[in-house]
Amino acid sequence: MPGMERKTLLVIPTYDERENVRLVADAVFRAAPQAEILFVDDDSPDGTAAAIAEMAASDPRIHLMNHGAKAGLGRAYVDGFRWGLARGYELLFEMDADLSHDPKEIPAFVAAAESGADLVLGTRYKGGIRVINWPLNRLLISMFAGTFVRAVTALPVSDPTGGYKCYTARVLKAINLDRIVSNGYSFQIETTFEAWRRGFKIAEVPIVFEDRRSGQSKFSRSIAREAFFMVFSLAWRNRFRRKPGLAGR
Repeated sequence: MPGMERKTLLVIPTYDERENVRLVADAVFRAAPQAEILFVDDDSPDGTAAAIAEMAASDPRIHLMNHGAKAGLGRAYVDGFRWGLARGYELLFEMDADLSHDPKEIPAFVAAAESGADLVLGTRYKGGIRVINWPLNRLLISMFAGTFVRAVTALPVSDPTGGYKCYTARVLKAINLDRIVSNGYSFQIETTFEAWRRGFKIAEVPIVFEDRRSGQSKFSRSIAREAFFMVFSLAWRNRFRRKPGLAGR
């Protein structure tokens, strides 16, 4: 597949996703046969890890990290990225296990990275709203959150809370994963903000987001509260400047 020469890893956290992991793996490999997947499982009680291990036994493109007790989304991604960087992957994706992120979009992310983007974000809102099966209140909360993030931090992206992303290895090395403190959805804001603050080039590709087909959403009030306070913390980190705050990368 053109543009897939760079070693590519999709990091997919799981918690009670046994029904979805085979479906998402099959969809990823249809779209990007040369990519690999690292599932990071937080000790799912439904047997998700056993299902992944069975898949990995027959397909060397699938890897499993047993993450132990439920540690949260941010920690799963940080540990997954560390695993990938240690093994020389050049493009590292975030993707949900619930098929809300369509793997068919992977080539578009890779193409943007090949065109010079350091970080590629999937946007649900630029050029129109592309969200399926969300209740109106959830959609409005998500859109307000994006407006709030931009107003407070000046982060110039249309969908800062989105979780379908592709990082180049150099971005993840530069933002210092040891200093990322978010663990819920604010992880998405913090990592993008740190890339922008260091002057990396950020591109956005339109995606269609479809709410999960099975399982339960991980969204909670505590996650929303963490994100709210994190936005102000990030603005302070950049001393409330309206432009990137670091001269070097």
